[in-house]
Amino acid sequence: MKNNYDIIVVGGGHAGCEASHVAAKMGAKVLLITMDMNKIAQMSCNPAMGGVAKGQIIREIDALGGMSGIISDKSTIQFRMLNKSKGPAMWSPRAQNDRMRFAEAWRLALEENPNVDFWQEMVTEILVKNERVYGVKTGLGVEFYAKSVVLTNGTFLNGLIHIGEKNFGGGRAGERSSKGMTEQLVQLGFESGRMKTGTPPRVDGRSIDYSVMEEQEGDEVPGRFSYLGDFNNYKSQRSCHITYTNEEVHESLKKGFDRSPMFNGRIQGLGPRYCPSIEDKINRFAERNRHQIFVEPEGWDTIEVYVNGFSTSLPFEIQYEALKKIKGFENAVMFRPGYAIEYDFFPPTQLNMTLETKLIENLFFAGQINGTTGYEEAACQGLVAGINAWRKINREPEFILSRSEAYIGVLIDDLINKGTDEPYRMFTSRAEYRILLRQDNADIRLTRKGYEIGLASKKRMKLVEEKQRNLSDIMKLLKEESIAPEVVNETLQSLNSSPLTQKVKLAQIVKRPQVQLLDLEKGSSQLKEKLSNYEVEVKEQAEILLKYETYIEKEQKIAVKLNKLENLKINESLNYSEIKAMSNEAREKLEKVKPKTIGQASRISGVSPADISILMVYLESRNN
Repeated sequence: MKNNYDIIVVGGGHAGCEASHVAAKMGAKVLLITMDMNKIAQMSCNPAMGGVAKGQIIREIDALGGMSGIISDKSTIQFRMLNKSKGPAMWSPRAQNDRMRFAEAWRLALEENPNVDFWQEMVTEILVKNERVYGVKTGLGVEFYAKSVVLTNGTFLNGLIHIGEKNFGGGRAGERSSKGMTEQLVQLGFESGRMKTGTPPRVDGRSIDYSVMEEQEGDEVPGRFSYLGDFNNYKSQRSCHITYTNEEVHESLKKGFDRSPMFNGRIQGLGPRYCPSIEDKINRFAERNRHQIFVEPEGWDTIEVYVNGFSTSLPFEIQYEALKKIKGFENAVMFRPGYAIEYDFFPPTQLNMTLETKLIENLFFAGQINGTTGYEEAACQGLVAGINAWRKINREPEFILSRSEAYIGVLIDDLINKGTDEPYRMFTSRAEYRILLRQDNADIRLTRKGYEIGLASKKRMKLVEEKQRNLSDIMKLLKEESIAPEVVNETLQSLNSSPLTQKVKLAQIVKRPQVQLLDLEKGSSQLKEKLSNYEVEVKEQAEILLKYETYIEKEQKIAVKLNKLENLKINESLNYSEIKAMSNEAREKLEKVKPKTIGQASRISGVSPADISILMVYLESRNN
């Protein structure tokens, strides 16, 4: 039996799948070990990908050559671009997915790669010698050896499921938890903690009255995640629906608060602040008499429905009583109740920016083991860990994305330098360069990087180069071509925009907030003809670049200025306790994180600008 590999990936969730895919695609011999091969890429929570900031992450994964965008496109049942009423930095793609087809597509994609092998069992131990990992050991005592190991254990490490006053071990409903790994890692010197997350009941769609709910349709012209654009060939979409809780629902739920594991102290882990349980929402927002519920289909053909917004760990009978008082759910038939799950995680300040652990060489952590929540956050960590695991064992430079290059860079930088004491979720507000990090330009930002490391394909690179040429052509046309008042004034008046009195450049009109390039095309057959050969996405991007030209240039200048700090290296052997002028907290944090650059040091929680100034003076005096 083959038991020697380049890389072993432990866990078959979103992080594990991306780590296995990218490493194998780049040439590594990979073993993916999971407790149940039928649950590879399981959508444990809602059947959806993307959303605010998360959609940008999926686009970035795709641009680099990852698979999450392609898999999502293959299983999409509804696509929407969120926040279109706001500025383009806020636009975020989101897809409802067929849960079963999503998992099937991921498994088939991995099976098609001859560099990926599989083993179904629980890993109970990592094999370590001289502070370096060299393999794993399973519950059956089987040992597999590798040059590098990536742990993507999700919610399975000592997972404990809570439903009311009952609790039992499990990593997901119907699946056992993973034992032994946390205890060994703690013995090796790692710090661990506990977190919690939750999920709502699943309901029989045939028992729901959709006629009394608000229908939420997909976009009229559905988009896609992947820049390759070959995979979303669906001709129809499935609608979601919106309903609301009410005061009667809240009163029913309150009856179970004394038996809620969250309120009686049996759950110790911290839950996600931005995705609270229904009982937490009622308790924290007592002034609100209703909360929104999204009714989401689980797939094209299944009758199972996900009740988004009703996550709960209350006793089953309380859940059911309250659920039936929601408009449209009066006759609801429940498939399974909601539950909360507690699990172990390891504070991510114990990692390098590559997601390699500081204590054990060639051991990488990715996903919820690092304190994050969400498929997208997990997938991008798996991608970065998989890339760096392969590059490390081949003695190639680290692959690190900066905060000005990608949301992925923001996420990893936040985790490493600030840590997290609650499940970390990505938002656009976390990114200081969000005008640069839009969902429409992820391929232009990142595909060349993916291509240069052997991950993004030649086809992707050619598409990006063609897009850049087309974008340049459109920008040149708009900046050089003038338009006459008689051609455009009727369109401008219909948009409540001031009419022209003389010819002006098209770019000046496009920069007006009320005007879109599409409107000008409709009003001018000549312009429409000149732009007919360009894709809508490219024309849209040209419009964004014109409208936000000043803001984009400003952010680029700030990014260049701050990125200079990333080139100021710090020797890892530096003893911060010697720098007496610095605050005690700063010395402790810097000693713990061991930043590699002044830029990284400046972003560590508890390190002030004054501390950075002192550090720079100290380093300069030492160099002199």
